Amino acid sequence: MISRVGQTLKAARTRAGWSREALAYHSGVSWSAISQIESGRRKDVRLGSLSALSDALGVSVDYLIGTKAAISPQLFEHRVLPYASDDDFLGGAIPFLAEGIEQSHCLLAITTEAKTALLRDALDDRAEHIEFADWADWYSSPLDALNRYGAFVTEKFGAGAIWIRVVAEAAWTGTDDDIAEWTRYESLVNLSFASSPATIVCTYDERAFPESIVTDARRTHPAVVQGSAVSESPTYQDAEHFLMEPQGSR
Repeated sequence: MISRVGQTLKAARTRAGWSREALAYHSGVSWSAISQIESGRRKDVRLGSLSALSDALGVSVDYLIGTKAAISPQLFEHRVLPYASDDDFLGGAIPFLAEGIEQSHCLLAITTEAKTALLRDALDDRAEHIEFADWADWYSSPLDALNRYGAFVTEKFGAGAIWIRVVAEAAWTGTDDDIAEWTRYESLVNLSFASSPATIVCTYDERAFPESIVTDARRTHPAVVQGSAVSESPTYQDAEHFLMEPQGSR
């Protein structure tokens, strides 16, 4: 049976896009040792090897051994998927979820009833690998949403998940002030979950929102999804700057 260290090491290496040979080159740990750790044949890994591997991969030793505390703040990934059709929505969401299924990640989709139906139809029997949640229940308020995410990540990582992937529909409604609070929430997520082993893709229906809302979404998410491609958002602002900016100046 593969150990937790073996699982997290392979997950981090895969996310970096490295082969075992590449990781051996960057870390100074031999290819054979990496192979033995990932396969579970080596149970006791020296602290020096763990430290070298974590430094090379940009994660912490705590992450490799399965402890959430003190994980590198660069782990969390926050992406936005703007879409103008159901095909665009599925074109970005399905490859992301399918990759997570292949890598045995913990998967969650928080969507409206209509979007859940689209995902289930497109995924077919693969949908059984995904936990679905109703958007209205999860996003009752920004604070409730933050608390739910925090509890979910803690529970799943503690139960052995090597990575958590979430597709979350932005279906904000209400007054301009309400929408502004949700926009601030999107920025705050980057601070609140900086150390979390998770990727959240927030989907924005351009048919339902004014252009300004989608523009702000590109400012609160470091990466933009288009189909299976992910690129840096050129207009992204660090949460510290975005949250301190007067709302009237946006």
